[in-house]
Amino acid sequence: MATIRPFKAYRPKPEHAQEVAAKPYDVLNSEEARAEVKGHPLSFLHIGKPEVDLDPSIDLHDPQVYKKGRENLQKLIDDGVLVEDQQPCLYLYSQTMGEHTQYGLVGCAAVEEYWDDTIKKHEYTRKDKEEDRCEHVRVTNAHTGPIFLTYRDNEEVDGIVDQVKAQEPASDLVAADGIRHQCWVISDTDQIVKLMELFAGIPNLYVADGHHRSAAAGIVGRERAKANPNHKGDEEYNFFLAVYFPASQLKILDYNRVVKDLHGRDKEEFMLALSAEFGIEQSEKQVKPSKKGEFGLYIDKQWYKLTANDTLINNPDPVESLDVAILQNYVLDALLGIKDPRTDKRVDFVGGIRGLDELERRVDSGEMKLAISMFPTSIDELMSIADAGKIMPPKSTWFEPKLRDGLFVHFLD
Repeated sequence: MATIRPFKAYRPKPEHAQEVAAKPYDVLNSEEARAEVKGHPLSFLHIGKPEVDLDPSIDLHDPQVYKKGRENLQKLIDDGVLVEDQQPCLYLYSQTMGEHTQYGLVGCAAVEEYWDDTIKKHEYTRKDKEEDRCEHVRVTNAHTGPIFLTYRDNEEVDGIVDQVKAQEPASDLVAADGIRHQCWVISDTDQIVKLMELFAGIPNLYVADGHHRSAAAGIVGRERAKANPNHKGDEEYNFFLAVYFPASQLKILDYNRVVKDLHGRDKEEFMLALSAEFGIEQSEKQVKPSKKGEFGLYIDKQWYKLTANDTLINNPDPVESLDVAILQNYVLDALLGIKDPRTDKRVDFVGGIRGLDELERRVDSGEMKLAISMFPTSIDELMSIADAGKIMPPKSTWFEPKLRDGLFVHFLD
């Protein structure tokens, strides 16, 4: 039984939404964020990555960083850039990238549903990244970046969404990357109650993106509950900011790999070893895989199409049959000696939004020896693995478009 709870969001005034909305904290490094905020004093990166306003030599986990984030958030409120809604509402948030539009409901998910696995996860989290987000939440007293949740489609929910999106949006902006973001306020009590009832009949939610943020929300929520002698369970810290998208609307892009060397082999030896588990076909053009079990290999300015043997594709284990698992087990590990792709510096990951030209550039520059293009993991695979209580290999999914930070803020009290 899933929860979607209305809340009094702090939102940018419509005239400020364009300047406030910012990329999520985890898609930019500090140097990129510093460049992004130049000339943009209202950018929410000042809250999500507050080191941009401090000396570049500062440790990213220094208490000053989190304190600066809290100060920057308070300044946006004091200056009237962010304004709190007068009553608890739900919201509708749409993103349009090219011909694709997806509509997500914005509300609060329940901390205890994170812990009891009503909200299902498919990735491991790293303790250092968890603690960073925990401290950000503790010090700012806010959830400043929404968790990207998905659920199996529900026609009645879709019907209410259709009613809402027929109205004029409260804010409408096109970001520098060309992606359009629109937001509607759902203040009608009947619609809110109906949506809450409908989600109560949805058995599970799934974290599509934002595992570290959701972990932090869960950890801090329980800390607040333990520290409150009068804890009742309905306090704001028991809930966290999320956007709920129907699974059919989500767009998962390929998440490609580049590798520095052939682990002591020459090209001929590598290709021979590869042929034991893959069909290999030379290609005169870039290889963008068109189906499961298909890969592109770029090496020495030449593309090849690789096709995994049927025994690999038809593995009954839902994790082992994933393309990312086949690649990891039979190429990166077995042939290239990359045991843990999360920590091995010889492999890097390139989101599909960057295109195949980026793979060629990384190899042709001499930085990397080879690149492998992937067929995207499907949302059905993600949910099936989460339902089975299993974990996907690292860097299995790349969701686009990314949610923008700053359009909604949820305070813990």
